[in-house]
Amino acid sequence: MSYTAPIRDMMFDLEHLAGLESISRLPGFEDATPDTAAAVLEECGKFNRDVVAPLNREGDLRPSTWADGKVTTTPGFRQAFRQFAEAGWQGLSHPADFGGQGLPKSLSAACTEMLNSANLSFALCPLLSDGAIEALLTAGTDDQKQRFIPRLISGEWTGTMNLTEPQAGSDLALVRSRAEPQGDGTYRIFGQKIYITYGEHDMADNIVHLVLARLPDAPPGVKGISLFIVPKVLEDGRRNDVWCASIEHKLGIKASPTAVLVYGDGKGEVGPGAIGELIGEANRGLEYMFIMMNAARFAVGLQGIAVAERAYQQAAAYAKDRVQSRPVDGSAAQAVTIVHHPDVRRMLMTMRALTEGSRALALVAASLHDVGHAHPDAGQRAAHQAAYEFLVPLVKGYSTEMSIEVASLGVQVHGGMGFIEETGAAQYYRDARILTIYEGTTAIQANDLVGRKTLRDGGQLALQFAARVAKTEAALLATGDAQAQTMAGQLAAARAAFEAVVRFVVENGKANPNAAFAGSVPYLMLAGNLLAGWQMGQSWLATAELPADDAAFASAKRATAAFYCAHILPRCGALRDAVLGGADSVMALPVEAF
Repeated sequence: MSYTAPIRDMMFDLEHLAGLESISRLPGFEDATPDTAAAVLEECGKFNRDVVAPLNREGDLRPSTWADGKVTTTPGFRQAFRQFAEAGWQGLSHPADFGGQGLPKSLSAACTEMLNSANLSFALCPLLSDGAIEALLTAGTDDQKQRFIPRLISGEWTGTMNLTEPQAGSDLALVRSRAEPQGDGTYRIFGQKIYITYGEHDMADNIVHLVLARLPDAPPGVKGISLFIVPKVLEDGRRNDVWCASIEHKLGIKASPTAVLVYGDGKGEVGPGAIGELIGEANRGLEYMFIMMNAARFAVGLQGIAVAERAYQQAAAYAKDRVQSRPVDGSAAQAVTIVHHPDVRRMLMTMRALTEGSRALALVAASLHDVGHAHPDAGQRAAHQAAYEFLVPLVKGYSTEMSIEVASLGVQVHGGMGFIEETGAAQYYRDARILTIYEGTTAIQANDLVGRKTLRDGGQLALQFAARVAKTEAALLATGDAQAQTMAGQLAAARAAFEAVVRFVVENGKANPNAAFAGSVPYLMLAGNLLAGWQMGQSWLATAELPADDAAFASAKRATAAFYCAHILPRCGALRDAVLGGADSVMALPVEAF
């Protein structure tokens, strides 16, 4: 089935929830008017529909292959990436000084969703380049920026992020790769990195690896990790000593090559050890890599929304085409399409509501990032950046967990045909499964939410978000509309559950950390559920601003928002109960009993 970008919904979110008009008044974002945004989204939608989406199924059937250290990507990927880069999509949100277009993150986020809906495996390559660009912009020297960023933006080169090693997964204190100074400002890198997305491929002339490694005199643990930039091919044309030993055979995203890279095997044209340069200061590599990581975590949340949207589109189309059984209300004497059956409607509405709520939250988060970077007032920048950072683990964790539920429902809507690969529904389910794992598992996002985002300020920022939800409740009540007032009550109950969990986490964070962290994922899911529901409440209110010729869209948006509040928000109460009353049972069994 073809992909149609949900441009109308994206523009509604950008204009009425994310405040695109006010963002376009910030220094540097003057070109990002609603008219420009609509034109960009329209072109992006066409490109992804016509060029990228047709390769999605092909990538699943004919994934990337490895032979003698070289990776050949799915037929058509190389050409599509060249078109992607030449059209300027890689540089959408990057500075114009380096060849980018300098548009706000809120607008580029919508385009990122489209790319990932069209083809998740393909989209992973530019995602990693974005992270490399962000890291260089923050910590690179002027010379490094000038040498690397324009080529990354142009797509002439691509970037990677090299953290994980066989013995060092999420615990980067165990990183063993080493960097030996050469006395001329360069370093020789030795070690092995695994799970490196697009660590080797044939889509660009060069690959720029950002690598975590230790200097000889580095202190132990995470404080002794430095960040290095290691090109596959040096600027003088010599092949560097970094080689792809193999690629992984995966459950999903099969077209995306996940590489095992070996540094320092003596196979290049430079002698033993891959030649690299230090980025920033020694022993601050993890700090710099987290710039890439945070950008990637937000982008992975968008991937979850993207896969959910694609699964929903396919399920809705199938449900409107598949004839099966007579309606239970006797409204037809013959079999009807399954979209007429109540439980199929329930599944489709769940898919739609979860996707739209998560999209709204992500675009609002992106708008906070825009204000946090461009507002002329330092206090405003700090407040908005803190709010954005609070939402990042929710966008990543909640949206990706949501995508698995939505993709699974998509299979269910298809019935037995969903279990058959030819329909395509199964691919979305398989592809979605990685999203809760890479760039930090859901538990890692939840630990971040508990530790850095809640305990560090005693829950103040979390409760500020709760206060914003309360304002939306009041606005819904003030409409006098029965549906809106019901939604206000449902939001209030979910907010109370959230506030109770925030208090529990703050009270137990130091006194009983096992209790606080045992409920970290339920806390994250509750927070994501509530704040996506908050945006659905805001959406309901915003439909009043739409012109009369948007009546059908407004009606659908209100119905979807009401469904979210009636069917999704009640989960918050159960999640609260699991956090407040379930900690002891999590740790009850002795280790040997497992």
